[in-house]
Amino acid sequence: MKKQINYNYVFLFYDVGEKRVNKVFKKCKQYLNHWQKSVFRGALTNSQILELENELKAIINKNEDFISIIKIMDFKTIGETTLGNNEINTEDIFL
Repeated sequence: MKKQINYNYVFLFYDVGEKRVNKVFKKCKQYLNHWQKSVFRGALTNSQILELENELKAIINKNEDFISIIKIMDFKTIGETTLGNNEINTEDIFL
């Protein structure tokens, strides 16, 4: 059985189609603090993270859109969830 990790802080960034960008922005704003353009961050419970992921999945086109959710528990434990098209090269984002 996989151990459940209790994350408590989230960074979220996205690149979504023009038709859906306002819906994604508003949904993220309900849960997180707007940081910069398509970047949000804030403290969330595990259940809030799952709610946000499910609500975003219902908005995006998984073949065209990209959302990355970086989940942090502490400085040693970081998890990442990608929704939608994960073929987009995100290497440059972290360089």
